[in-house]
Amino acid sequence: MTSVSKKVRYAVVGSGQISQQAFMPGIGQTNNSQLAALVTGDPVKADKLASRYGIKAWSYDDYGQLLSSGEIDAVYIATPNAHHTYLAVDALAAGIHVLLEKPMAASVEDAEKILEASTTSAAKLMIAYRLHHEPATVQMITRARNGEFGDLRAFTSTFAQNVAEENSRGHNGYWGGPVPDMGTYPLNAVRNLFGEEPVAVHAVGTKAADRGFDFHDTVAVTLRFPSKRSAQFTVSYATASAESFTLVGTKATIVASPCFMFGPSIGISYVEKTDDGEKTHSFDPVEQFGNETQYFSDCILKGTDPEADGEEGLMDMRVLAAVEQSLKTGETVVLPPARRSKQVQPEQALKLKPAKEPSEDEMISIIPQSK
Repeated sequence: MTSVSKKVRYAVVGSGQISQQAFMPGIGQTNNSQLAALVTGDPVKADKLASRYGIKAWSYDDYGQLLSSGEIDAVYIATPNAHHTYLAVDALAAGIHVLLEKPMAASVEDAEKILEASTTSAAKLMIAYRLHHEPATVQMITRARNGEFGDLRAFTSTFAQNVAEENSRGHNGYWGGPVPDMGTYPLNAVRNLFGEEPVAVHAVGTKAADRGFDFHDTVAVTLRFPSKRSAQFTVSYATASAESFTLVGTKATIVASPCFMFGPSIGISYVEKTDDGEKTHSFDPVEQFGNETQYFSDCILKGTDPEADGEEGLMDMRVLAAVEQSLKTGETVVLPPARRSKQVQPEQALKLKPAKEPSEDEMISIIPQSK
């Protein structure tokens, strides 16, 4: 990227539903980022998406050539989790910035490899926690940290959907299942609302007899924090849609719904309940994928480090791995104390207008995630 360029050129790596539905339209809402390339193993997607967006398509075999081509400055990686590691490490080694979808990888060891690569690279790494730039979420985190809800005591959440087994999420084992995919949202929310890291994890999972998943399709997780706070969340791939969380403090109870999803018509809101009554805090929909890209590109252009870096991704990964261990053993997993060096800041909240999302019929060669 030359010094006179004011836009960061992104290659989208992975052409599944999230890329087509959200990232590729959303980047057009930014003023400092542009879509420059696509990496896909599907020749139909390569042809049609490249034509639609006026960009060049590359195969995975030519990924290294793309990284050294001088045609891109950054990659947005949205492949299945098991492929994150080499794609991110190779990009960072080539000096290409990485916006990496969550969860960070498919094991703590792989996440550590990516983090290590970022520490030795001149390029920047950001994990795509889009809600770190969503106004309602940032406001709740800021107010919780400022003590406006009192001493925080408990958090509960449910995040569920009815996922098609035919989708890639339906048959890639634990690390393709509901805990890393959907559990990352309540986990990341409570970690940032509480401002601390869990020290004990226990999980219970079930499998619906009429479904063909190769993992526990419904999982309940309990977390204990060093300040004696507790959190519980349930995620599922085998139920009707559900999406909410409740945060309980000594001054107020917060009920947020919707709280994790995105879209042109989805504005995240929350109800604040106190002894004086209830107050609803409503927020307009924003372009969540454009917001995170705008923020990351701004970090790249200004030479600043993003808040949701590899350390943030690793903090979630160690809990996700503990959930997996607890599901296998039935035991509570104790985690060593940890502390993040960064926090979500109020100025991270952005308000880009939502992009128009393509319908399922307009997306190319996808197996819809939901039944």
